[in-house]
Amino acid sequence: MTDPGASLASTALKQEEVFPIREVSRLTGVNPVTLRAWERRYGLIQPTRTESGHRLYSLADVDAVRSILAWIERGVSVSKVGKLLARSSAVKAPLASVREDLAAGEWGEWRAQVRAAVATLDEAELERVYGQVFSTYPLPVVFADVLMPVWQTLLLRQDEFGRGSEWVFFDSFLRARALQRLQLARSGRQERVLLAPLPGPGRELELLVAGLLLGGGELSVSVLGLGQPLAELAMVCGKLRPQALVLFSNQPPADDLGQQLARLALGLDCPLALAGEVADLMDEELEGTPVACLGSEGRLMQRRLRQFLAGHLDT
Repeated sequence: MTDPGASLASTALKQEEVFPIREVSRLTGVNPVTLRAWERRYGLIQPTRTESGHRLYSLADVDAVRSILAWIERGVSVSKVGKLLARSSAVKAPLASVREDLAAGEWGEWRAQVRAAVATLDEAELERVYGQVFSTYPLPVVFADVLMPVWQTLLLRQDEFGRGSEWVFFDSFLRARALQRLQLARSGRQERVLLAPLPGPGRELELLVAGLLLGGGELSVSVLGLGQPLAELAMVCGKLRPQALVLFSNQPPADDLGQQLARLALGLDCPLALAGEVADLMDEELEGTPVACLGSEGRLMQRRLRQFLAGHLDT
């Protein structure tokens, strides 16, 4: 005998692109018990309900589950994931309604064009769309609101057949163009900030994009490669003499990172700051220290960096 709730969920799935809990479990690998716990105990996802009480998840909910899972796999506890999501929402709140409208409208259309070019591995078409987006919006919007959301979605879906190849293609394309833009931005500019990755796993593209988002105006950003030893940064800064050193990571911090940063700051002749999602996780621990936390949201990072360099940002 057919379950009426299952039939209703199936109809909704076809008509409204929503998913019953068993389908979300299949797509993400997270069992239904855990999905319910994330909803009830932490409020991380909020599926809708049918009249009979069955949960239905949107595509956005599925992506949220994948994001939560990615954080947990990187060593962040569920309770801290909730804090990160809440902090991110608070940072973006003043522009939330505007950005949601644009994401659903113009930005959503551009993302669809990017996805279509990536799906066919058509570099010429992707280059055309890339150029058009840049002629329409400023750099922070292009990367933060159009390109990186597509890249992040593909990254989270690499285990699906075909998505891995699409992600490698798109990642390679964006890394080449981000590096080119960083090199062009450095031409003829005297003021420079040095951006270095924290030790540990990381994605080169995220580091390069952080460099683009931090720079602008008369300020250029030089990016050190993945694998840069933390212990040698004081020596590197002594040779390059940057206005500031910014450390970046989107990974959870090591247990002794605060102590490492304190030692590093003592050996530097320039200010030290932290950027990326690690800054959101470390801001309370680093409060009152010489190390500034610039956050992880692109526009906020650049504004805080300029305030920091001008001596107007509390640390």
